[in-house]
Amino acid sequence: MTETPTSPRPFTSVWSDLREVEFEQGFIQAGPYRTRYLHAGDRSKPALIMLHGITGHAEAYVRNLRSHSEHFSCWAIDFIGHGYSSKPDHPLEVKHYIEQVLAFLDAIGVQKASFTGESLGGWVTAQLAIDHPERVERIVLNTMGGTMANPQVMDRLYTLSMEAAKDPSWERVKARLEWLMADPTMVTDDLIKTRQAIFQQPDWLAACEANMALQDPEIRRRNMLTDQALGRIQAPALVLWTTKDPSGPVAEARRIASLIPGAQLAVMDNCGHWPQYEDTETFDRIHLDFLLAR
Repeated sequence: MTETPTSPRPFTSVWSDLREVEFEQGFIQAGPYRTRYLHAGDRSKPALIMLHGITGHAEAYVRNLRSHSEHFSCWAIDFIGHGYSSKPDHPLEVKHYIEQVLAFLDAIGVQKASFTGESLGGWVTAQLAIDHPERVERIVLNTMGGTMANPQVMDRLYTLSMEAAKDPSWERVKARLEWLMADPTMVTDDLIKTRQAIFQQPDWLAACEANMALQDPEIRRRNMLTDQALGRIQAPALVLWTTKDPSGPVAEARRIASLIPGAQLAVMDNCGHWPQYEDTETFDRIHLDFLLAR
């Protein structure tokens, strides 16, 4: 397997992102699921649960832990079927992720938390807020999934993900990560290596097939967030989108925000599907302004 690291940017790594952060990595049994987490911040502070996107992992938030841990007990987790968490041997639907998140809250002794979710994480966050309002303080829906079923986007995401699962070479993993970014040079060598190690796990191909279930039109249809359901969200909500998101246009973000009572909308320029990573300073400012507002 040939690795061809090339990067015009100064070298950065997960460790350089975390070098000034007091944090821990660990595993916790959340119901039937062994769940990997990154944690930063005093546990006496309000809890903030950070949920990544499809085929992603907790490192999606390594650049945000420092600023947010000043105010919150931050937990970035690996979803089941992702990262280094348990990998169930069945297709994964939104209800399964919610089951994991609720069990994780119980395991860490948190009754109510704020949630920020990117892509799939936003989809899960929205449905959690609909079904379990008593567990939710505030929500951020960051380039969220679940309201659109564009066949071209679904096919592209499925193809890139499965190609990298079948052949986790440097170039295929790099191509999957570049889909996330407006500027592909944001995909650092270290980020590629971090995800490649996940994709090289012996059980990853089966896990990827399971977590790609939501790209199946029939399965996606029964999991989608309806306009009526979004209208039932009670928690204060921020819909955060980008001008170069590959999953859908800003118009969709405006529509989502119009359906959620009292929701705010923020649009970040020149970012793709990972604004929290691509433009951390802007994201953190918008994010914390909302989460800390009273």
